[in-house]
Amino acid sequence: MGASRVRDLFARAKKDAPSIVFIDEIDAVAKGRDGRLRTVSNHEREQTLNQLLTELDGFESNSTVIVLGATNRADVLDPALRRPGRFDRIVTIEPPDRQGRQEILNVHVVKKKLPLAADVDLNTVAAATSGLTGADLANLVNEAALLAGRANKLEVGKEDFTCAVERAIAGIEKKRSSLHGNEKGVVARHEAGHAVVGTAVANLLPGHAKVEKLSILPRSGGTLGFTYIPPTAEDRYLLFVDEIRGHLVTLLGGRAAEEVVYSGRVSTGALDDIRRTTDFAYKAVAEYGLNSSIGPVSLATLAGGGLDDSGSAFPWAKDQGHMIDLVQREVRNLLQSALSVALVVVRSNPTVLEGLGAQLEAEDKVEGKDLQKWLDLVVAPMELAAFVRGE
Repeated sequence: MGASRVRDLFARAKKDAPSIVFIDEIDAVAKGRDGRLRTVSNHEREQTLNQLLTELDGFESNSTVIVLGATNRADVLDPALRRPGRFDRIVTIEPPDRQGRQEILNVHVVKKKLPLAADVDLNTVAAATSGLTGADLANLVNEAALLAGRANKLEVGKEDFTCAVERAIAGIEKKRSSLHGNEKGVVARHEAGHAVVGTAVANLLPGHAKVEKLSILPRSGGTLGFTYIPPTAEDRYLLFVDEIRGHLVTLLGGRAAEEVVYSGRVSTGALDDIRRTTDFAYKAVAEYGLNSSIGPVSLATLAGGGLDDSGSAFPWAKDQGHMIDLVQREVRNLLQSALSVALVVVRSNPTVLEGLGAQLEAEDKVEGKDLQKWLDLVVAPMELAAFVRGE
């Protein structure tokens, strides 16, 4: 019935012209046709897509029917749909920049007639929400209003927006810790390790964001602890190689702290850190071309035989086993080096690690001046500076 409904739709649109046909989630009926579907000529979805392609005729001076489509999965659309004469104009809606986020936040605050406290600066909130979309920001305003309402406040304050941002980034914080005994101490030292190493890296790299809050209250999604490093004031679109190395060391600071404090015994708490560092290191080596041994090579493009859409691989693309082995070795070396440097940083700051870890274990949360007094004591060893420089 799909093809028949498409015909009826466009017949009605032409009858009622001038008119607009809007197809939301167009990927539901216009996914790319693969070889398996081509063998089944009467497949329902392919028939619907073929009829849609037949009806589309692009921009014509005598046409009074305009067709709009929307999708979040432009990568799965059939290439025939985007050829000139079909959908002639493609508009990409990207996440808003800081000014855009501030204006969107203001729209929702005005629309809901939200009474804001004097300490609320929407520009500061916008700076802390890099990467969030319009829908995320609408939810953020709702969340801040709910938090203020639960506390019986007459105005939504800065603290409510800060908690709402943390919920958007890390999940909902539980009211009390479910950790007891030795586990609580392990998670506290783990988060203190992130803070110590992250602060040492921030002292070396100008403009690098600094740690603002530590917590060992579990959050939704299974997170046992949380080290909050807010985004920088300006949106970042590029990362330099020294910043990537610094980020890798910071992510492995928790594992390094466990290894030092518990004499080589490590827990499974670094699972997410290791997953993220491996992904980051692989992209640096195999996609961004930032490794001197591999060179400026994109492994995915090389393995696919170039950017030829025909699918015919070049002769040298058929055997890439040696290149894959080399990439894996370089990724492993980079991660081992980052962990070694993180261990040196942690061992260089034993007083801060133990003092901050003990306070976090006792209080469940450390922020503001209490946190800063410890972080001011952090020193960055020469090994960290050399690693960040790539030596």
